[in-house]
Amino acid sequence: METDRILLRPWRESDAEALFKYASDPDVGPRAGWPPHKSVEESLEIIRTVFHNDTNWAIELKATGEAIGAIGYGPSCDCNLPTREGEPLCGYWIAKPYWNQGICTEALRLMLDHIRKATEIKSLISGHFIDNPASGRVMEKCGFVPTGETCIDESQYQGKDRPIRVLRLIL
Repeated sequence: METDRILLRPWRESDAEALFKYASDPDVGPRAGWPPHKSVEESLEIIRTVFHNDTNWAIELKATGEAIGAIGYGPSCDCNLPTREGEPLCGYWIAKPYWNQGICTEALRLMLDHIRKATEIKSLISGHFIDNPASGRVMEKCGFVPTGETCIDESQYQGKDRPIRVLRLIL
């Protein structure tokens, strides 16, 4: 899946250093719901486990060949989103140097086109932390509609409940 400037492709073990470079930024992971990576080895393990499937892709900037973010969909996480039976959760993140350039919107549109053409999925759910409205704008540009709010326990690294705005897309 590609546009003029990005490519959605499977993660490679050779992406571990780029993943660590961007996923260790304390402004990136917590906005998406995960703690910053602590080592290249941790990033490699994420590539081998979390990203090692047919529904998660690296967002590659074609101009550099570097993985600058991730996008995917799959079973709902333990984050209290009100999913319907068989409804996958979709998510994404982009490295801070590439914020506010439309790359996430471009990547999400590519993934949604793929889902419509290659699957029988009827709807997707997603959400964003209230303190990350830019992520919600990406979803809304791609047709997601707000359905309410919930909270997630972020005690693993932030020590408090965080409100999430929930959005759904009917395909």
